[in-house]
Amino acid sequence: MSGHSKWATIKHKKEKTDAARSKTFSKLIKEITIAARMGGGDESSNPRLRSAVLTSKAANMPNANIEKAIKKGTGELEGVNYEEILYEAYGPGGTAFLLEILTDNRNRCVSEIRFLLNKNGGNLAEGGSVAWMFTRAGLIMVPVEGVDENKLMEAVLEAGADDLKLEDDFFEITTPVDAFWDIRAAVEDGGYAIESAEIAMVPMTLVAVEGSKVKQIMRLMDLLDDHDDIQKFWTNCDLPDDLKDDE
Repeated sequence: MSGHSKWATIKHKKEKTDAARSKTFSKLIKEITIAARMGGGDESSNPRLRSAVLTSKAANMPNANIEKAIKKGTGELEGVNYEEILYEAYGPGGTAFLLEILTDNRNRCVSEIRFLLNKNGGNLAEGGSVAWMFTRAGLIMVPVEGVDENKLMEAVLEAGADDLKLEDDFFEITTPVDAFWDIRAAVEDGGYAIESAEIAMVPMTLVAVEGSKVKQIMRLMDLLDDHDDIQKFWTNCDLPDDLKDDE
């Protein structure tokens, strides 16, 4: 997860601006809406909705916005009908990307993403070309400040986590999907702050990115993150350890 984790660190810093926060809220509202549409508006019986709501609250989204998004999803309020799609793509240097899409216009969306990729050293891939390189897992990120790594490791491993490692300013905890909520609870019960927690697509192997490809792939990730229809993306790129925000 090296490439995506480093990008996530930079993204968290960018999201402090009002414009970035507004875009984040828009994507979270989409996720809440489709989660409620697919699994109902009760968080206790809808893990995807519960995760989306927790993420939204962590991003300081007003409760009124969250409740409105849920009601749009359940049909209590009129809303946009989003389609959920997974696109597979290749990036610069032979890297692979998975793009999680929520869109109200598939044709427009695929045209825009194809253009974006082609202009930045990548291209859309056929279904199945890239997905096999990733596996679903829980991913929890805990800020390092004030945290005893050994105590955190003991708590999460005892709860069933697969791994804990340091990635820049965060401890990255990888969990089995079926143990995700138990491990998240163990982290919270231990008094640790959670920066983000989600079911992720984790690459099984990494592709090193070096030289001019670093700047190219950083630009591509920035553009993918900025696209309104791309909820999340995952990549198997391995970015340099000394990566800076202004790469």
